[in-house]
Amino acid sequence: MNRLLKLLQDGRFHSGQELGDALGISRSAVWKHLQRLQGETSLLLYKVPGRGYRLAEPLSLLNSEELAPQLMRLGWTLHLFDAIDSTNAEALRLLQQERTPFLVMAEAQTSGRGRRGRRWVSPFGQNLYCSLAFKVHGGARQLSGMSLAVGLAVMHALRLAGVPQVGLKWPNDVYVDGRKIAGILLELTGDPADVCHVVVGIGINVNMIDAEGIDQRWTSMKEHIGMVDRNALVVTLASALKRYLEQHANLGFSSLKDEWEASHIWQGQKCTLSTGAHDFSGVVVGVDHQGGLRLMIEGDERVFNGGELSLRLDR
Repeated sequence: MNRLLKLLQDGRFHSGQELGDALGISRSAVWKHLQRLQGETSLLLYKVPGRGYRLAEPLSLLNSEELAPQLMRLGWTLHLFDAIDSTNAEALRLLQQERTPFLVMAEAQTSGRGRRGRRWVSPFGQNLYCSLAFKVHGGARQLSGMSLAVGLAVMHALRLAGVPQVGLKWPNDVYVDGRKIAGILLELTGDPADVCHVVVGIGINVNMIDAEGIDQRWTSMKEHIGMVDRNALVVTLASALKRYLEQHANLGFSSLKDEWEASHIWQGQKCTLSTGAHDFSGVVVGVDHQGGLRLMIEGDERVFNGGELSLRLDR
């Protein structure tokens, strides 16, 4: 399937004969492969007599031969899949047999997950779905504020790619112009008080222009800067992750606190924090040195931590 998609990813017309010659198969076999490709990826394919076949939109497919050597320079190994249930789930499975650090990526997810059990819409070949697995020593001290550090890395990568007005929303979201463009999900295995493994899942809306099933306002890189080379974005993101995670490990989140607060889109705004059982309304003061949200409620400052908390702007 990948060989056929690579020929079609430019979005131009290719005749059945041309595709068959390139793949060493008959024209009828090309058609069968194209039907299977449509069924497995849900990609829209045009067939025009006399011109051939083309994808409705060009693709930027992930290329392991290009990415693996560049990630290896960071000390990471790559596991790339056409489709998988969830890159985080696969990373957790691979921890049983693979040495860390490693990066799991997929062209599509069938059961992509966000925070609080939400479904992460994951169409084939359009966005980035990746999970970085690594070992952490030192217990909770090394974990405090880690998701916020990852948010800074994602924001930095998007800014380097040319996306304007990227900001952060506590605790794990990346926004552009009031709409979500990326999300982060951290999962732990092992002893969080001593030695454990962390899986950092990142989803970025890259070339997606239409999607069903997203229950919040969203945007994509393509909407702001046009078609994006996803391989180049992976390299930029990996470099930013390496830098921010190393600073976090060596100096703690306190060394990143000011940078994070300067990029928080709701800094100084009146917001409501939901814990599931209770709602708290107040003004966002910032974050503390462990990454907890500082909220001024009726003249008293309170700090909130926890992965199941949800923050929304009061309208």
